[in-house]
Amino acid sequence: MTAVPVYLDCDTGVDDALALALLLGRPGTAVAGIGTVSGNTAAGQAARNTLDLLALAGRDDIPVAVGAHHPLAGTFGGGAARVHGGNGIGGVALPAAGRAPAAGDAVDLLLGLARRPVGGLRIVATGPLTNLALALRREPGLPALVRDVTVMGGAVRVPGNVTGRAEANIAGDPAAAAAVLAAAWPVTLVPLDVTMGHRFAEDDRAALAAAGTPLTTALAALLTGYFDYYEPVLGERRVPLHDPLAAGIATGLLTPADAPLLGLRVEPDGRLVEDPAVATRTRVVLSLTRDAAPAVRQSIVGHRCAPRE
Repeated sequence: MTAVPVYLDCDTGVDDALALALLLGRPGTAVAGIGTVSGNTAAGQAARNTLDLLALAGRDDIPVAVGAHHPLAGTFGGGAARVHGGNGIGGVALPAAGRAPAAGDAVDLLLGLARRPVGGLRIVATGPLTNLALALRREPGLPALVRDVTVMGGAVRVPGNVTGRAEANIAGDPAAAAAVLAAAWPVTLVPLDVTMGHRFAEDDRAALAAAGTPLTTALAALLTGYFDYYEPVLGERRVPLHDPLAAGIATGLLTPADAPLLGLRVEPDGRLVEDPAVATRTRVVLSLTRDAAPAVRQSIVGHRCAPRE
């Protein structure tokens, strides 16, 4: 079976790291390249985190490119240190990878991958959508070059996590989100509506530690601070699986139960508003057929380095 190439666009914080590990271990999926954007942490730091995680996984063959530092309008707000730690990965110092980011930026990498083979690339986006919007500006025909786009972001029928209605990734660059949702490619949105209900507990973190690989050991360590943040927020020592859900849905590990096609309008403050007058319909995942945590944990714990392409 030929592996499906995936481009991951991320702001590598703790849940992005889990999503990356899931993608690396999914049968039939080949991570072809990774671009970073400012969100949980600055784009440059996100690239460093990604390179270090890939080195732990033995995947120094996957190119990583630094993308946009600032949103399309305004400036980067400084990240979410209270959630993801000062370096984006819980303050954990990973062994430094022995390579630098790829030449060129994340848009160069994405467009290069999209053109070979045409129509075969899947995009998974787990941060603000600035890089994808810039790629659409540079290559308006991009939607015809990719298979589909899966985005972790938004709060459609539930409260947001940065304001009463806005979620961090969409609010991080509302103009970019509007451009991505309006483009003529199939978009699946994985919002807080579904991600807040699927959570890792301490026994999931312990299972990662017990697996004993360099990557799972690091993931268990960086999850500690994430648990510390969410425990008073949720009233229990669990963490939402935001980004891993997007990766799991994109690769077929997880199956949506309720995923209507909705017209969504992006407000300047990052709110998503259902609007039947919006012509473009986005597939919005509101629920899954099963609890995601066991499948996500097993996919990561059972990770073995995928064959190099």
